[in-house]
This record gives sequence, structure tokens and C-alpha cells, in this order.
Amino acid sequence: MAQRENGADLLGATSLLNLKDKDPMLAGVILDMSMNATIAASLQLGSTVLGSLAGITTLHQKRVEQAGFAVLKSPDVPSILVETGFISNARDSQRLVTARHQPAVADGLFEGLQRYFQKNPPVNSYIAWQQEQKKNQA
Repeated sequence: MAQRENGADLLGATSLLNLKDKDPMLAGVILDMSMNATIAASLQLGSTVLGSLAGITTLHQKRVEQAGFAVLKSPDVPSILVETGFISNARDSQRLVTARHQPAVADGLFEGLQRYFQKNPPVNSYIAWQQEQKKNQA
């Protein structure tokens, strides 16, 4: 069932990439290339966010892991899933509800996202526009 649902999500992605009028083989190749690029960007984003969380919380893994969840399979948007702790772990569970830990985790996530998008601004985004303005002023 999960495989069928994930396949349905990818079929919908062809319309996002405007591939409806393309040869099915060509559309598949373009979608595959897009997915590979997005997975690479997602891994880079995840690594940047993971690095920003390293000093804030105990990391379960020192590297980014991959999963086949449908929500992580957009062909055009880098996606990450962040585990901030485990409720089955008594120490994690206690930290997750503290007023000090929650903002620290949120700040770490924000810092990682901000660093990633400063290095890799999406085309036609506000960050890309800001960087272009700085180049033009220099």
C-alpha cells in the first residue's frame, strides 16, 4: 500500500514539473534527474541542519539518514525530517518539554536552514535577490 501511495505522489509530480505533454520515457528521465538533484540538496540541507543541532542536543546519528517517506519525495523541493528526541528515552522526554530546550532546538533548526539557503538561494527568491543587490553594489 505504501509503495502504491508513494508511486501516486510521484505521478502527481510530473504535473508539477510540467511533463504531461512529454514522451513518457523522456518525462521519466527528467523526473529521475530532478529527484536525484533534490535528494542531493536534501542531504546537504540535512547535513547543515544536523551540524547546527550538534551543540544543542545529543545526536542519535552523526550523519544524515535517508527514508522513503512520501513527504520526503518532492522532485523540486529539498525535504528533511528532523527528530528532536525520543519520547521513549527518559532524558530526551524530559528535555523536550523544557522551556529552555525547545527554543534552543528551534534556534538550531533556524540557523541550519538559514545557512543552507544563504549558500543555496532558490532562484527568484528574496535571498537570491538580496545577494544580487549586494553584487551590484560592489
